[in-house]
Amino acid sequence: MQAPSLGGVQVPRGNGKTVVRLRHGSSLNDFADKIDANPAALVTVLFHLGEMATATQSLDEDTFGTLAEELGYQIEMVSAEEEDRELLGAFDIDLDAELEAEGDDDLTARPPVVTVMGHVDHGKTKLLDAIRQTDVVAGEAGGITQHIGAYQVHTTHEGTDRAVTFIDTPGHEAFTAMRARGAQVTDIAILVVAADDGVMPQTIEALNHAQAAGVPIVVAVNKVDKEGANPAKVRQQLTEYNLVAEEYGGDTMFVDVSAKSLTGIDQLLEAVLLTADAALDLRANADKDARGVAIEANLDKGRGAVATVLVQSGTLEVGDSIVAGTAYGRVRAMFDEHGEPVTVAGPSRPVQVLGLTSVPRAGDTFIVAPDDRTARQIGEKREAAERAALLAKRRKRISLEDFTQALQQGKVETLNLVLKGDVSGAVEALEDALLKIDVGEEVELRVIHRGVGAITQNDVNLATVDSAIIIGFNVKYAERVEELADREGVDVRFYSVIYQAIDDVEAALKGMLKPEYEEVQLGSAEVREVFRSSKFGNIAGSIVRSGLIRRNTKARVSRGGKIIGDNLTIESLKRFKDDATEVREGFECGIGLGSFNDVETGDTIETWEMREKPRA
Repeated sequence: MQAPSLGGVQVPRGNGKTVVRLRHGSSLNDFADKIDANPAALVTVLFHLGEMATATQSLDEDTFGTLAEELGYQIEMVSAEEEDRELLGAFDIDLDAELEAEGDDDLTARPPVVTVMGHVDHGKTKLLDAIRQTDVVAGEAGGITQHIGAYQVHTTHEGTDRAVTFIDTPGHEAFTAMRARGAQVTDIAILVVAADDGVMPQTIEALNHAQAAGVPIVVAVNKVDKEGANPAKVRQQLTEYNLVAEEYGGDTMFVDVSAKSLTGIDQLLEAVLLTADAALDLRANADKDARGVAIEANLDKGRGAVATVLVQSGTLEVGDSIVAGTAYGRVRAMFDEHGEPVTVAGPSRPVQVLGLTSVPRAGDTFIVAPDDRTARQIGEKREAAERAALLAKRRKRISLEDFTQALQQGKVETLNLVLKGDVSGAVEALEDALLKIDVGEEVELRVIHRGVGAITQNDVNLATVDSAIIIGFNVKYAERVEELADREGVDVRFYSVIYQAIDDVEAALKGMLKPEYEEVQLGSAEVREVFRSSKFGNIAGSIVRSGLIRRNTKARVSRGGKIIGDNLTIESLKRFKDDATEVREGFECGIGLGSFNDVETGDTIETWEMREKPRA
C-alpha cells in the first residue's frame, strides 16, 4: 500500500515482517526494485533520516537497516557465498548438487595436500628444499618466504609410488591471512619447530589455524643436529597445546629432521602418508569438470596473468574455459612446478595456468564454465558485485549534524596508498597489515588501488589525482614511468620485506597527526607584599617557592585554593631594580601581571607553558 513517509513522500510500506534480501554493496536502486518504489522517493526518505546518499551509491547494512525499519521492512543481507551460489545457479552451475550426485564408484584416491607452517626462521623453506632438492631460500629477501608456492613430490611408501602435494606458506606474522588460507586448502599440516628455539608465538598462531581448520598435524622438529638442540623440550611444550607425541601415549606423529644434513626427510614423508591413510579419506572424482583454488597469481611480462591453481576435484585440461574469482579466460597452457608443459591436471595437482584476462587473488576458487561467454559473464558479474561491496565498505556514514561538525573542525586527514606487488597474495597480506595500523581517529588510511605487476603510468596518474603514495613490493617501474613520477612529484617507495613497509607507513601516519600539547607547570611564587606603581600597575613582591618564574610565560593567581586570575602573562620580572629573565627557587622577585591588579599578600602565582606531547 502507498503511505506517506517522512516529508510526505509516497513510498510502499511493509507490514514490519516483510523480508527484503539484498546483497552486500546494494544501492537504493536495488532496494527500490525489490519493494517497487521510486528510487528518488527513497533518497528523500533517507535524507529526512539524516543520511545523504544518491540512488546509485552503494550503501552499508546499517543504512539499509535504518531505512527498512522506517518503511516497515526487514533487511536480510546475503553473504558473499550465497550470492555467488545464486549467481552460478543463474548459469545452471550447481556445485552442491554436483557433490551430492557423486557415489563411491565415482571417487578415486588422490594425493594428500600438505601445508608447511611454523615460526619465522625455523627452517620451513629449507625443509621444502630438502624435500624438493631445489633452492628457494636464496631468492627470498631477508630469508623470509614472501609468496605461496605449490609443489608435488613422489616417494615410495610400502612398495607403492605415492605423490604428495606441498604448499609453502610464508612465516612472517603479517602474512597471517595467507597462512590461514593455506590451512583451508590443505589436508595435513606439517608444523616445523626448531629444536634449539622451541615453541614461539607464530608456532602457536600456525597451530591455531591448523586446529581451527580441523586439519591433522605432523610435527617436524628441525635443526636437531644443531648445538643446544632439545627435541624432548619441543615435545613437552607442545603437549600444552593438545599435541601429544605418540611416544607419550598421544596420537600426533613427531619426526626429528635436519633440513641441512637431509636426515629424517623420508621418515617425515612416511609420517605424512601414514597420517593421511589413517585419519583421512582422500578421494575425489576425476571424471568431471575441474574445481579448485588459486593458490598464487602474478603478472608475467611475457606471458600475462599466470595463476598457480590447485585442482581439488575433476580434471583440468588445456582449452577449458575457467573462472577464478573475477578473473576468467581459456586455459592456453599449463606447466608443472619444474616448468614442464602438461595437458591435464587431476585432483591434488598444482599447476601454473596461462590464459586468464586478469590476475585472480590468492585463495579465489576456480571453476570450469561451459563456454567462454559464460565464463566472461560470471567474471564480470562477480567483479561488479565486488566493486559495489567495496564502495559500500568505503563509504563513511555521515549524518547532517556530523557533516556540519566535521566542516567546523576541519576535515579528517587521509593518507591514500596505491599498492603494487609481484604476487596477489603478498599485496593482499600487505593491505591487511597496513589497514590494521591504528593511530586514532584523526588520521585515516585508504588503499585506493591495489594490483599485481610493475608500477605503470596509470598508477602514477591515479596517485597524482588523489595525492597518493605508491608502494612497490618486489616490483619496479615499467618503462618510462620513473620520469613521469619524478615530473609529477609522486612519492614512490620500494620494499622487499613487508615489515619495513608497515613501519614506514605507520611513521607517515603518525607524522600527519596534529601535535598534542599538555600544560607543564614551571614554578610557583608566594606574594609577600604588593607595591603600587603608577607606571606598571600593582607589582607582586614574591619569593619563588618551587621551580622557576620566567618572563613572558603564562600564569595564574590563586587565593585560598581558588583560582582568581587565569591565562595571565608575566609581563615584567625584576630582581631588586634590575630586569630579570628568570628567577629560581628560594629567590625574591617583583612580578608584574600587566593589567591584572587584583593581587594580595598570601596569593600564589603559578607559571606554566604548553609543551608538545610525544606520540606513543
